Amino acid sequence: MTGFDAGGRTPRGWIDATRALPDGHPVWPGDAPFAVRPTARIPNGSSVNLMRFEGTTHLGTHVDAPFHVRESGARIESIPLETLIGPGLVIDVAGARGPVAPEELPDGPYPTRVALRTGEPDAWTSFPTEIRPIDPATVRHLAAAGVRLLATDAPSVDPLHDADLPAHHACCEEGVVIVEGLALQAVPAGPCTFVCLPLRLIGTDAAPARVVIAPAGDPVRP
Repeated sequence: MTGFDAGGRTPRGWIDATRALPDGHPVWPGDAPFAVRPTARIPNGSSVNLMRFEGTTHLGTHVDAPFHVRESGARIESIPLETLIGPGLVIDVAGARGPVAPEELPDGPYPTRVALRTGEPDAWTSFPTEIRPIDPATVRHLAAAGVRLLATDAPSVDPLHDADLPAHHACCEEGVVIVEGLALQAVPAGPCTFVCLPLRLIGTDAAPARVVIAPAGDPVRP
């Protein structure tokens, strides 16, 4: 694949909707910090440069598994690829406040994958203190219309200080996969092809993911 330009777009139409992960990328307050450190350096006599990284499974752009909020829930390796890849719809709900309500959404039908652009910047210098969460009624409205993946540019589908996590639980109950922390500033609203590939971790509650989106009408030849 040809390299992405400054706007995250390739000559063949793909837009990188993944947050870049520099050392020290902001994480949920109290979560494991993200760090990248060298373990071997050629200038110091090693034959190679090597690095290690560490941090939360909810780093940047990531996929939540049901196990995140339910002890008996499925873990990340159980999420099928066919849910993560295919036709999608990006909906712009930026500019308003409060939870994203069903009446803000366009009329259906909806594809299997819906991404909500709430207005979060593509790069955080610090962790957000106010976001647009998703009303559980919106989750149920979309699930009833056949949506099986709900994504957002916010770090959570729930309010930052709501330990009850109603939107997370609604997604679990409705069989909807959650993708959080997208970078959507360069992605136009409308139909698209959506590709989300979480790391193939085993037994975890979440995994960082690479997400690319091709707006409808853009060529997406390999």
